[in-house]
Amino acid sequence: MRRNAITLGVLIAVAVVAVQALLIPLFAAPAANLAPRDLPLAVAGPPAIAAQLESGHPGAFEITTVPDATAADAAIQDREVYGAIVVTASGPEVHIASGASPTVAALLTQAATGLGSQPAAPGGATQPAPPTQPAAPAQSIQPAAPAQPTQPAAPAQPAGSSAAGVGGVVVKDVVPLDADDPRGAGFGAAFLPLAITSMIAGILVFMLLKHRAARVVGLVAYGAFAGLGAAAVQQFWLGIVPGDYLAVAGALGLFALGMSAAVAGLAALLGEPGIGLGVLMFFLVGNAISGISAAPELLPQPWGAVGQWLPIGAGGSLLRSASYFDGHGASFPVAVLTAYTIGGLILVLIGRKRLGTVGAEVVGETTASPELVPAR
Repeated sequence: MRRNAITLGVLIAVAVVAVQALLIPLFAAPAANLAPRDLPLAVAGPPAIAAQLESGHPGAFEITTVPDATAADAAIQDREVYGAIVVTASGPEVHIASGASPTVAALLTQAATGLGSQPAAPGGATQPAPPTQPAAPAQSIQPAAPAQPTQPAAPAQPAGSSAAGVGGVVVKDVVPLDADDPRGAGFGAAFLPLAITSMIAGILVFMLLKHRAARVVGLVAYGAFAGLGAAAVQQFWLGIVPGDYLAVAGALGLFALGMSAAVAGLAALLGEPGIGLGVLMFFLVGNAISGISAAPELLPQPWGAVGQWLPIGAGGSLLRSASYFDGHGASFPVAVLTAYTIGGLILVLIGRKRLGTVGAEVVGETTASPELVPAR
């Protein structure tokens, strides 16, 4: 007996170390390999600018040409691009949106220094040489103050935007971060507890509520209360998330409901293995490739794209759209989270009532009703 216990202890240790060996690269590899991969970028200027970007950095940018700075800013505000390079009569400008991604904003701000040092091309255009690696992506981002407007370039800046000079190039933050979260660290940090509690809520609802209808009511109630509560804390207490309160609450509530319903649905379908699968897939893997603190286009592919099909990645994108972009770019994450919500609730309604195998549940119900067994 003692030998078996010792063997089991060793096997447990080996199994946990094996899981640890898989989790370390799962979290560290994406952060260590951040780089632009088909990053949407607008260019307003001579065609040579776009050609230079595409040929000099193949696969790094997905270029959209726009006629002028106004169109570039509109594309940024609609979440069609992360930033823009604009060539004006007075020189090149770099337009960013730190509200979309502080890491991308830092990358493009760094690119402004390269723009200012490049020789002029025929026609007055500047040859761009943006970097393909973000500056300090996994650390606290310290760009050249794109979200701290200390030197306005002109008095007629649109409301909500800021501009600063970097290396002789104007850097304009079209959608800046909230003043109470100037580096965007609070945005991602506040999202993690909601993901954890949503996962726990799905598990508790399945384990503690035996009636399927009660589980559905519990999940829906959790989603509503979680959205309203989390939005209130982040906006009125911490002040780190801007935007309309009800829109932010709706985004957070849909994520909370989708995450908890998905975990509860897997538990109802598979029992204990379903809980483990939900934690592994939706939380551990989903958090590692969510791109919340960076951008999906900076992660190694296809993992950046896959992360947007999981609840945490979709929830982070939806919250950015609701808080910084008036809902622009929200269609895809809303569809993803709605699918998890509907699918999870359906599994809760048709799945098992308690942990254990379906066969064990049937046997338990039969033996608990001796009057149904005919006397011999």
